[in-house]
Amino acid sequence: MSWGSELWDQFDNLEKHTQWGIDFLEKYAKFVKERSEIEINYAKQIRNLSKKYQPKKTSREEEENKYTFCKAFLTTLNELNDYAGQHEVIAENLTSQIITELSRYLQDLKTDRKSHFHDGRKAQQHIESLWKQLESCKRKFERDCKEADKAQQYFDKMDADINVTKADVEKARQHAQVRHQMAADSKSDYSSYLHKFNQEQNEHYYTVIPNIFQKLQDMEEKRIERLGACMRTFADVDRQVIPIVGKCLDGMSKAAEAIEAKTDSKQVVESYKSGFEPPGDVEFEDYEQAMKRAVSESSLNNSRGEVRERPTGKSKGKLWPFIKNKNKGSGPEDFSHLPPEQRRKKLQGKLDELNKDIQKETDQRDALTKMKDVYVKNPQMGDAASLDPRLAELGQNIEKLQFEVQKFEGWLAEVEERMPSKSDTHRRSGLYESHSSGAVNNNCAQDRERPSSSPDGSYTEEQNSEIHEKANVANAKPPPVAVTPEFDDEFDDEESLPTIGNCKALYPFDGHNEGTISVAEGELLYVIEEDKGDGWTRVRRNQDEEGYVPTSYVEVFLGTNAKGAMTYI
Repeated sequence: MSWGSELWDQFDNLEKHTQWGIDFLEKYAKFVKERSEIEINYAKQIRNLSKKYQPKKTSREEEENKYTFCKAFLTTLNELNDYAGQHEVIAENLTSQIITELSRYLQDLKTDRKSHFHDGRKAQQHIESLWKQLESCKRKFERDCKEADKAQQYFDKMDADINVTKADVEKARQHAQVRHQMAADSKSDYSSYLHKFNQEQNEHYYTVIPNIFQKLQDMEEKRIERLGACMRTFADVDRQVIPIVGKCLDGMSKAAEAIEAKTDSKQVVESYKSGFEPPGDVEFEDYEQAMKRAVSESSLNNSRGEVRERPTGKSKGKLWPFIKNKNKGSGPEDFSHLPPEQRRKKLQGKLDELNKDIQKETDQRDALTKMKDVYVKNPQMGDAASLDPRLAELGQNIEKLQFEVQKFEGWLAEVEERMPSKSDTHRRSGLYESHSSGAVNNNCAQDRERPSSSPDGSYTEEQNSEIHEKANVANAKPPPVAVTPEFDDEFDDEESLPTIGNCKALYPFDGHNEGTISVAEGELLYVIEEDKGDGWTRVRRNQDEEGYVPTSYVEVFLGTNAKGAMTYI
């Protein structure tokens, strides 16, 4: 069905219909835009929700993150954040693939429609002008015919009248002839214009208007097809993110499946285990014997002024459940306010931090030492003496850290020595069973030590024993550095450093000195150690050829894992 042949007389209706089609397309573009805004707002709300429930960087939150259900919830929050990102992708694709394209297409569509209807109106005006000319010729022919007929009637009347002179008759005859000639000319003009109008009219209704309407029909069909394509894209944009959304949901499900109640229960033990032993049996105190009543070790109301006998054997654990810790602050440096097991964990964690700091300071000192050697061999590259203050400062820092390590290792050894072992537990259990009901309380004092609390609520051992052990720690020799330069060299020989990025040589470098490598201008190399402030970058050409080059000689492109890779250097 063609608009040109079927709707040749519906110019106005087609104009209204095509305008309605453009309005509908604009309405659909507005619908997609609002959907995109909804997706953006939804993604923003999801991100804010995920951010709101992200664990804070506090000590309590770090402790909570040890549990599997807390880790699962954290994974869910991270996956939810990725899930929000997919809705942002939907909004972005809707904008780029539909809204932007439709806006551009609507402008072209309006321009084409305006051009087509302008041509149609021009054709209509042309045929209407021809029709007016034809009507004018027709009226002129009609008027000339009437005038010729009237002149002929007047001539016949004059010719029949005997009273009229011959001259008047001749004049009337000539006038009638002129009128007849004018009528004949008008007839010829009218016939010519009629033939021309019919040709123009035929071309207008069978050629010009059908061509214009066909263009309008093609334009409308393309608009409809474009709208259908946009609707398919509207659905495909959602369908494209479904696999990634599914992965996010799978991640949430796997996180939930990874929750282990037994593991969390074990973690509770690890977090709150004090290391104390439960109190033993309370022994019978015989009041019939004529001796001074000994202090019962199970009594919890023992005053600070009472004299206690020091047990000769290894002391048992404190009665932790019966004494409240009133210390609300961070506690002393040696964590003596904590139970033995928790104190041991804190001391071990502090030692690990100190060893990392020592390793960091040692690496910096080694780098500066290498740089100093290069300056000594090549004075033009820098002043070696300028590095001495920094080297001295690093040496002092390492000595301080080593002293701290020595101090905390002493405290850790003290705690581990006082913590009861399983063999002690069995031995003491047998010892309690072997006591008779009439045993004196001196045996009780040797088998179990009464706990005492310091004024601030922290738990301490006997003063003399503590002073003696701290003196032993002070006299001990400092432990060796966690990682020595020799060990570092051996580590480098055994395992190559990971690549953390690439670099491009800006200038040629000879690299004659030991530890350096020669490079050519424009050469591409792998970066295996970033500049630590000494002006040198460690690079690798192949698996076996590596060395240092001046940082100012190369342009470095570090990868995303550069920060993590530095932990191996």
